[in-house]
Amino acid sequence: MFVYADNAATTRVSDAVVAAMLPYFTEHYGNPSSTYPLGQEASAALIRAREAIAACLGCLPSELTFTSGGSEADNQILRSAAAWGKAHGRTHLIASAIEHHAVLNTLEDLKAEGFSVTLLSVGPEGVVSPADLKAALTPQTALVSVMLANNETGALQPIQQLAELAHGAGALFHTDAVQAVGHVPISLKNSPVDFLSASAHKFHGPKGNGFLFAKRGFELQSLIFGGAQERGKRAGTENVPGIVGMAAALQEACDHMTENTKRMEEARDALQEKLGVLPGTRVHAGTLLRLPGHLNMAFEGVSAEALLPVLGMAGICVSSGSACASGSPDPSHVLLAMGCSPDEAKSSLRFSLGDDITPEQVEYVAETVKREVERLRNLHQRR
Repeated sequence: MFVYADNAATTRVSDAVVAAMLPYFTEHYGNPSSTYPLGQEASAALIRAREAIAACLGCLPSELTFTSGGSEADNQILRSAAAWGKAHGRTHLIASAIEHHAVLNTLEDLKAEGFSVTLLSVGPEGVVSPADLKAALTPQTALVSVMLANNETGALQPIQQLAELAHGAGALFHTDAVQAVGHVPISLKNSPVDFLSASAHKFHGPKGNGFLFAKRGFELQSLIFGGAQERGKRAGTENVPGIVGMAAALQEACDHMTENTKRMEEARDALQEKLGVLPGTRVHAGTLLRLPGHLNMAFEGVSAEALLPVLGMAGICVSSGSACASGSPDPSHVLLAMGCSPDEAKSSLRFSLGDDITPEQVEYVAETVKREVERLRNLHQRR
């Protein structure tokens, strides 16, 4: 049996999304900046896609900028907010210690430009404390960046409360919502969130496509210079098929969110219960609100490095953490920030179930993982 349980890394492009994209490869393939009908067909498709995404998120179409994905969106937002801060005498930036490296590495780069950075710690459940943010805010704080849902544990953050605290100190607020968009309800209308980033391939859209939300009135800085695309804020001919596919994927995800959430939560809880009978297991961020398909578990005495290949040979696709950190010998910075020891972090697996998961697949994953964990523990004891 084949079971894909690494949807936090990427998702399969849905059949409906492929169908929506195909005409823009072969029929309506014009450059959207061209003035003749073929180009204007492509331009109209971009307008419809922007409107569809805006409707899903409760924002204005003009507040969206298309990007190549979440990392580019994070970079453009952080650098734009830092430039705004510098112009207003604010050179302090705050983020959580469990952010994606697209945020953390950009902050490191900004430190070299004279900005100071505070990384907020998280508790054992991987959630930022509003009290900690309040204590960290200063009159020099320009931006607070806290992800909506963690990519490793699925833990949801108190974004509304954190954003209001940031605004109370005169700072801007950004949330990396790459893991959350398409999986939890999001409404940006009357929200204190100033910026949001998203990536299509996390909700059954095509890779290499994403978008950022910047509240009306804020002037973004460009990362890519050239033409006047995206209102002059991102040069380069737009990826029309990809953008069309991204809009179709988000629309599909939002239309079916209620039933998808129920199916994934039931499957996740069943898997957690079945694996929980193994001695020496621990669920990370398992008691608070989290994404419906996420389950991050530690298996004492077994390294993920040893477990992942045998699960792969059994047809089960899972990971030990963020795909962007794959190949790194270091334990997960997220789990370490939550107080895990390096050994526990290295013994943890992330299951991120999809909306097509079946009870039979859950049973197969549970039985296979239990069997292989016990086998590897026995091998270790013999040594």
